[in-house]
Amino acid sequence: MLTADGISPTFLGLLEAEPLATMSVLDVGTGQGRLALTLAPHCRRVIGIDREPGLIDEARRRARAAGLGNVEFVVADAEQLEFTGIVPGQLHIHLDMITAHLYLSDTLVEQAGKALRSGGVLAFVGFHADQWRETGRRSRFAYDEDQVARLLGACDFAVDHLEVERDVRTFGSVEQALAAVVAFEDRWRVDGRWFRYLRYLEEGGRQLTRASLIVKARRR
Repeated sequence: MLTADGISPTFLGLLEAEPLATMSVLDVGTGQGRLALTLAPHCRRVIGIDREPGLIDEARRRARAAGLGNVEFVVADAEQLEFTGIVPGQLHIHLDMITAHLYLSDTLVEQAGKALRSGGVLAFVGFHADQWRETGRRSRFAYDEDQVARLLGACDFAVDHLEVERDVRTFGSVEQALAAVVAFEDRWRVDGRWFRYLRYLEEGGRQLTRASLIVKARRR
């Protein structure tokens, strides 16, 4: 059974339902390789890409420490890359599945539609429109159910699974609510969320919503 800290068991269950042992997988926005390294022992081959060299270095270190020889990590910006040209010198990689954890964009789905053959799988967890709704500002990386369904359909995918996972935390005081988001303060000050969230708390609000889309789709 696939398990990994910080990754939805529902999402991992959707991946595990595929014949992983026969599959070559591209993990987009891999970060330190958490999902890629979870999949690698069960797959034929895994490639993880991320635009941050430091994160890729750490993913490679973790792969070496785990003794995994069927996973490789490449510095690449998914928004600027054709998924059929992932590894230098290997321009026609046959991909069976493309995954992304907490990364979702039109480009991801469009490129997956071009790279995957009929029956190939695109599976991702992305921010839902309700993510941090109490801050009064929707993330530009967030999608609602209708948006993502239309995008998948336009890129020739049939949806196998689409659901929203929500975690709504309720706090007993303003201090508890602020302590839960202190790590976001600098970022939220820049985009205006911090002041909107303070106003929400001042008006008596005591919640914070985390919401993710969990999707598996199949190339027609």
